[in-house]
Amino acid sequence: MKIEEGVPLALFTTFGSGGPARGFARTRSEEDVMQALAWAAERELPLLPLGFGSNLLVADEGVGVLALRLEGELASARVDGESLIAGGGAADALIAHAARAAGLSGLEFAASIPGTVGGGVCMNAGAWGSDFGAVLTRALVVDAVGQRWLGPAELGLRYRGSDLEPGQIVVRAEFKLHPSTQAEIEQGIRAKKEQRKAGQPIGINTFGSVFKNPEHELGAGRMIDACELKGEQIRGARISPEHANFIENTGGATTADAIALMDLARRRVLERFGVVLEPEVRLVGTISLASLE
Repeated sequence: MKIEEGVPLALFTTFGSGGPARGFARTRSEEDVMQALAWAAERELPLLPLGFGSNLLVADEGVGVLALRLEGELASARVDGESLIAGGGAADALIAHAARAAGLSGLEFAASIPGTVGGGVCMNAGAWGSDFGAVLTRALVVDAVGQRWLGPAELGLRYRGSDLEPGQIVVRAEFKLHPSTQAEIEQGIRAKKEQRKAGQPIGINTFGSVFKNPEHELGAGRMIDACELKGEQIRGARISPEHANFIENTGGATTADAIALMDLARRRVLERFGVVLEPEVRLVGTISLASLE
């Protein structure tokens, strides 16, 4: 395993912004991950599991982290009876289609999520009424202490979150599914993809949902839409004209551009609805949203 230095993270985020990481490692086994953890510990660097970089905004000036990509066997999936075991780097769409091929239902929602299993477990990713916590049996977590399997309760899975801490890497996950016909599963996958196409921007760089949905009759996107911010643009970043809870990189957008739009949306929503929107996207490096106190 080789650890590179100064690799621009804009190359590994779906939004396409972000400066260089202090270190960058492609890991293909639990042993590689442990070696990477040791390298980072020697330099007192935090870890940044990348996945597809679909839920990240990285500081434009770069960040002092060791960025990890899980590849090879850690990005594969296999079926064992009515269970599916996948590496933390496996694409969500890959596990959905692997389950379909085996006639197993329960992961149809994952086909429309542009992320990986590890990130999905960490943030309990979900869509269209289901999430990872609904089907996850256990996850193999590696950290400085070693590796161990943790169940959903130990992981502390909740709406778009978990109790996993920086430095804990999900390298494998096991899902309990149930038999169905391939036709029914395919129909479910197709329906969820159509829902995504109908309501979310497709074919343009975004980092997924910007804000978590608050405890309010309106979701974050509908609140921002009601503030007439669809299409609002700051340099290369634009609030999506299709779904107001997405920010698009129309070309050359920086993380600072996206943060400026997020601050604008939060301020307008607070003024109109009295609600402080909390980011769903993960902010990495010396960046933050403006205080609304």
